[in-house]
Amino acid sequence: MSSVNSTARRILVFCASSGSCEPHFHEAAGILGRDIARAGHTVVYGGGAVGSMGAVADAALAEGGEVVGIIPRFMCELEWAHPGLTELRLVDDMQQRKRDMLATSDAIVTLPGGSGTFEELFEAITSKRLGLFPNPIVILNQGGFYDPLFQLLSGSVSARFMNEVHLEMWHAVDRVEEILPAIDAAAEWPDNAVEFATL
Repeated sequence: MSSVNSTARRILVFCASSGSCEPHFHEAAGILGRDIARAGHTVVYGGGAVGSMGAVADAALAEGGEVVGIIPRFMCELEWAHPGLTELRLVDDMQQRKRDMLATSDAIVTLPGGSGTFEELFEAITSKRLGLFPNPIVILNQGGFYDPLFQLLSGSVSARFMNEVHLEMWHAVDRVEEILPAIDAAAEWPDNAVEFATL
């Protein structure tokens, strides 16, 4: 069991709604939700009820944790929203959802997912590069899922589209149990990040 952290955080989890992926992805999401709740933190996520989204929310709620979902109205009308959250915020569109999630959160965890998860992660990385989101970003590289992404980003640095220091904007871990310690150990992102945002 994780120890209770003296500094309660609102941890934003980017993850997928797919119910067709391998079960171990949902299992990892459930472990994360449990660990976040046991540590006294709040889960912030996209508000869905199924897939890894549902797993992280259900596990946190089962531990008595707080879970805040942020979801566009059209998704709620499609009955995609989780019905049992501590708080469900309805927003106008996907762009507002991302802005509100970032504004609400003290740290980000990205689990394996699809295009929506990738979009959210890149929004966060870009915001951190510009100094707009200085908080920790931890990526769960479960089974090497994100290895191609890290290769792509390293290639971007080699081609001088990004600064080498930008590779320090996130921290990758292989196991769920490493996520909260990685958040706690994350170095502060410089206040002057915008000054080296471009080469």
